[in-house]
Amino acid sequence: MTQGTVRLTMAQALVRYLCNQFTEIEGERVPLFAGVFGIFGHGNVTCLSEALEQVQDQLPTWRGQNEQSMALAAIGYGKAKLRRQIMVATTSVGPGATNMVTAAGVAHANRLPVLLLCGDTFSNRLPDPVLQQVEHFGCPSTTVNDSFRAVSRYWDRITHPAQILSSLPQAVATMLDPADCGPAFIGLPQDIQELAYDYPNEFFEETLWTIPRLRPSRDEIAAAVELLKTAKNPMIISGGGVRYSGAGEALAQFARDRGIPMAETIAGKGAVIHDHPAYIGPMGIEGTDAAKGIAETADVVIAVGTRLQDFTTGSWTTFPRDAQFININAARFDARKHRALPVVGDALEALADLDAALGDWRCPPTRMNQAKKLYADWNAMLNERQTPTNAAVPSYSQVIAVVNKVAKPEDTVVTAAGGLPGESVKNWRVKAPNTFDCEFGFSCMGYEIAGAWGHAMAKGSNGTPIVLVGDGSYMMMNSDIYSSVLSGHKMIVVVCDNGGFGVINRLQTGMGVPGFNNLLKDSRVVNKANPLHVDFAKHAEAMGALSRRCESLADLEAALDWAQGTDRTTVLSMASDAYTWTPGGADWYVGVPEVSERASVRDARAGQEAFRKKQRRGV
Repeated sequence: MTQGTVRLTMAQALVRYLCNQFTEIEGERVPLFAGVFGIFGHGNVTCLSEALEQVQDQLPTWRGQNEQSMALAAIGYGKAKLRRQIMVATTSVGPGATNMVTAAGVAHANRLPVLLLCGDTFSNRLPDPVLQQVEHFGCPSTTVNDSFRAVSRYWDRITHPAQILSSLPQAVATMLDPADCGPAFIGLPQDIQELAYDYPNEFFEETLWTIPRLRPSRDEIAAAVELLKTAKNPMIISGGGVRYSGAGEALAQFARDRGIPMAETIAGKGAVIHDHPAYIGPMGIEGTDAAKGIAETADVVIAVGTRLQDFTTGSWTTFPRDAQFININAARFDARKHRALPVVGDALEALADLDAALGDWRCPPTRMNQAKKLYADWNAMLNERQTPTNAAVPSYSQVIAVVNKVAKPEDTVVTAAGGLPGESVKNWRVKAPNTFDCEFGFSCMGYEIAGAWGHAMAKGSNGTPIVLVGDGSYMMMNSDIYSSVLSGHKMIVVVCDNGGFGVINRLQTGMGVPGFNNLLKDSRVVNKANPLHVDFAKHAEAMGALSRRCESLADLEAALDWAQGTDRTTVLSMASDAYTWTPGGADWYVGVPEVSERASVRDARAGQEAFRKKQRRGV
């Protein structure tokens, strides 16, 4: 060691740097990096694990069962912490790394922070080709880690130990930037991890990071005020950025004070409770008829913290063609979508400036009266759909209502791809802010249980994650039931077994194609009349969880009461209807064959062509 420096391997220096990064949450100083999810192997076991082992009491390492799922758990943790704390995920070379690409896509689509550290092949190439190396004849510097370029906000490969001096601070800054937030990937070649270097001591000084709040320009606020004051039928769409800004209650109060109905996106759901007086439910394809009715008559739309995905906009058919948009967003790219008037800035800061500049302006009261009537009608319909019937198996709506009834206000419901996102977004009545997580930006099957493991870590004793998962997603990724039992992070998992991929079967048959390869009965199985169904309760029990199989909604309610008091992850399974869905919401632009011998497909194509004529054109 020389004056002002410390000699460490690159891997040791990387880990020491992570341990000295901090942030503040509600006035409390906490580590910025709360832990590491790791599966060690060829590429990260001999150097990076050596460094992590030395600090395991300061920066805990948790062993996952699958590289994708442990990164999804890291993403769930970051979401639960509203992007204020970050988890790390590390893998070996080769398939360990590529297994994690899907999770990186989830983080990128949802604008969520996670630090991905993957082993890489030797920079010196002396032993090439090494185990698990994929060789590119015309570009020998390409490795499988280049596949992360498309799904990372920040990407780097360290080819000299000194490079982390600049790379790590840039990676952290990216993950904490509201406009650029997403996964940061760093490839770590094996021969570079082992090298020692004299690092300056200043690099390891404790650093307190804050999340910047970008203030919008006065000109943009003035233009937004001028436009909004012309509105007779405005509406607000609250996106995920509202939650991450901590602006949920401020936006809802703005909506209430100004008399503007407020809808939410799927990512934004949970910013306010279900019964907030300005709230009219989720927006778009999986939204309420109340939000749809308000959107169809809107003249000015204030979109806050949303990227305006097609499920929010009904593939841009939900609004009048002459509706004007005010997009408040920290990201310039999102703020300028679809010819919107942009307000580039943090949601909370922008709302404060907009509110101050509006003076005593209020929307005509007829608008909110219209919204309240539509929302009351919607809730009456929900009450009817959620009431138990004599059907052989319950609908998703009925199952969700029972879970919602038993859930404590502090419990967080977690769901993802398949039929449950739409059903949950429509049917779940949020009892407390920030207790709803539906991964639908990437619509990733398998997020549910893995993401809930991250939520359980983040929540501690403050409530329990309740997972709503279909049999299809459960079969795709369930091993973190075992992880949660091993690590002592409890969740409650409700498996709705509808015999396959129910919602994609609905889309397939709804577009005129006979049921094919989605439901088990329509797949190539030995017994189509009675295909084998997994006993999910026994399967979960084999992984150490407590479990019950429920035969009725009354059974489910009793089992949920029991599950609230258990000491470990508890899995409840129940058959559900694959054909009954909650009505409402906008239409969706999908590909339908332009020519077909089937009349049902031709009819679906005609319906799509009529629907597409309503589309708002723009970029």
